[in-house]
Amino acid sequence: MSSLRIFVVNHKNICSLHINNTCCYKIRASLKRLKPHVPLGRNYSSLPGLIGNDIKSLHSIINPPVAKIRNIGIMAHIDAGKTTTTERILYYSGYTRSLGDVDDGDTVTDFMAQERERGITIQSAAVTFDWKGYRINLIDTPGHVDFTLEVERCLRVLDGAVAVFDASAGVEAQTLTVWRQADKHKIPRICFLNKMDKIGASFNYAVESIREKLKAKPLLLQLPIGEAKTFKGVVDVVCKEKLIWSPKSDDGKDFERKPLLEMSDPKLLKETTEARNALIEQVADLDDEFADLVLGEFSENFDLLPAEKLQTAIRRVTLDQTAVPVLCGSALKNKGVQPLLDAITMYLPSPEERNYEFLQWYKGDLCALAFKVLHDRQRGPLVFMRIYSGMIKPQLAVHNINGNCTERICRLLLPFADQHIEIPSLTAGNIALTVGLKHTSTGDTIVSSKSSALAAARRVEREGGKKHSQNSEAERLLLAGVEIPEPVFFCTIEPPSVAKQPDLDHALKCLQREDPSLKVKLDPDSGQTVLCGMGELHIEIIHDRIKREYGLETYLGPLQVAYRETILNSVRATDTLDRTLGDRRHLVTVDLEAKPAETSSLLPVIEFAESVGEDLSQASREAVENGIHSACVQGPLLGSPVQDVAITLHSLVIHPGTSTAMISACVSRCIQKALKKADKQILEPLMNLEVTVTRDYLSPVLADLAQRRGNIQEIQTRQDNKVVIGFVPLAEIMGYSTVLRTLTSGSATFALELSNYQAMNPQDQSTLLGRRRGLS
Repeated sequence: MSSLRIFVVNHKNICSLHINNTCCYKIRASLKRLKPHVPLGRNYSSLPGLIGNDIKSLHSIINPPVAKIRNIGIMAHIDAGKTTTTERILYYSGYTRSLGDVDDGDTVTDFMAQERERGITIQSAAVTFDWKGYRINLIDTPGHVDFTLEVERCLRVLDGAVAVFDASAGVEAQTLTVWRQADKHKIPRICFLNKMDKIGASFNYAVESIREKLKAKPLLLQLPIGEAKTFKGVVDVVCKEKLIWSPKSDDGKDFERKPLLEMSDPKLLKETTEARNALIEQVADLDDEFADLVLGEFSENFDLLPAEKLQTAIRRVTLDQTAVPVLCGSALKNKGVQPLLDAITMYLPSPEERNYEFLQWYKGDLCALAFKVLHDRQRGPLVFMRIYSGMIKPQLAVHNINGNCTERICRLLLPFADQHIEIPSLTAGNIALTVGLKHTSTGDTIVSSKSSALAAARRVEREGGKKHSQNSEAERLLLAGVEIPEPVFFCTIEPPSVAKQPDLDHALKCLQREDPSLKVKLDPDSGQTVLCGMGELHIEIIHDRIKREYGLETYLGPLQVAYRETILNSVRATDTLDRTLGDRRHLVTVDLEAKPAETSSLLPVIEFAESVGEDLSQASREAVENGIHSACVQGPLLGSPVQDVAITLHSLVIHPGTSTAMISACVSRCIQKALKKADKQILEPLMNLEVTVTRDYLSPVLADLAQRRGNIQEIQTRQDNKVVIGFVPLAEIMGYSTVLRTLTSGSATFALELSNYQAMNPQDQSTLLGRRRGLS
């Protein structure tokens, strides 16, 4: 029992259960206080020979060929049931001994203290398990808009996805966001209409919303037997069978699969036959091979078409992303999850069925992408990798192409939420957790050695048919990383004392490496540390984690909106810098023009006049560009970044011996002079807002949005509710959740997403500037 320590439990406190050498996938969270007589913790998986034989051991996870591996993600709008569905999947696949509940705070994948307190997923969690001979690497992703990056970087390395929908709401705001992300990465997916037992659930409404809002073609593989309170099972349209879950079964493991018969279920059989015929016609329209089969052998009677032929065709159209299979059930009531698992293995692709162009350059050598980094107090950085080719073993030296450095993998682990099992090797197509890579970050490409990267570069050059520069070769070899969104909120953060500043810097450095959407910068005027995040909840979670995980009682300043600035007219400025340092004279004269850019751009568009561009050296050109970029970091009105501006350099006179730093300084000062002369405009972040509210409270919600400078686009009807869709400035929506709860007695919900930056009107701009200067 040396590998398992059990501490005594009294009625007031329950200590954490620590499994020997078990590291945290997310930083280890304290177990929630439980009532007396509740068993200690949950056994996610049993160590061999220690705890019963009814739960599978992580050591027993199969290592099948690549064709039987599925890398999938669970994605959805917040509160659609992703984590509950994941919990049921783990239970039915045999890796947990009890069903966890989000409300009780005892689920496998939501184990951070912040997640259990709020009942939401904050960080994506990976679990590995097997199902009927298939190995499934599953990632449960967040649904909250503040943590969109978590979804983005997980979808980057997955081969398929399950989109979960609330059957009473259909497609919601964040559903659209994650669907677009999946489209960007060209990921095949299946839809699971969850919460079919919920009051107001409507199968037809949810399917129609998928068709209209997502512009997808749903393939109805199942029909519900009853809806809301009458929901008791599903009909398998492909096989014309009904699946009924026993009301006596508490955990949903017991269900009956019976063929539909004319004698016992005439009405259901008729509906299913019609649905199957419609499904066959729909698939035949999308797949020529299947159409030839149907028209040739089974044109007279679709009932004679074997289910296996139909399933194969459905798989082809799913992988081609021309349609999406739709299943239904209720994860909370333990219905419909086992057929979902079967659909994952049957219709979603294996790693070898995904086409990755870069693999041809590596010829079987190691190629992997680091997509997530976590910090463990004992083991240091833990790096999650998707292996595209080759094999990873412990003590293997690997080369990081992005960082141009070589590191050694100390240990190799198989992820299971906050538990991990050490393994001797892992092959292509899998997701691995590595220990020992101290310089690897999210989005880095990992290969076996520098020579392997050079050999791949030579293949790119040879097979590409023309010479490439060294830089372009490296770019061709790099796997596409993750696009990190710009933060929209910022606030100052201060340690309890100056002595604790190094500890705060270390904590923020670790958290930044884990979460690339968190930006930290130093205010040049006040010297304060500034946190930049994706939303109020994001900043709140970071603050809480610093307190719990690093033991620092930090103080946050008021939340502020990340404004931007631009100019409205063209201005020209000249500046001369003349300095003598030691016995060297540095003399630069700059003549440039700043004007509004023709297209929207976060970075300044830099142009050189013909007379200047020809004679300018590469070092001087880089110095000019550095000066322009540094000047546009802080605008003249609020000190916010300047965007949508084009800079044209008309003249640059440099005295011999002048350093590049002086050139940058002169250009920067000249641009600041030009920006001050121009007519300036503040840009504010505009948010897409979607409020779901009952008819009774619609009027007060609309009146409140009007006071917040809201622009209502449309009001939709969703079952018995109204959905208000519009745009609202971010500055006006801070603290909106509390106000909305008060207005609607807690019955309304809302979702926010950054739309774009828009110009403020003159009155609002002068009010903002007055407030910043302390005049109002």
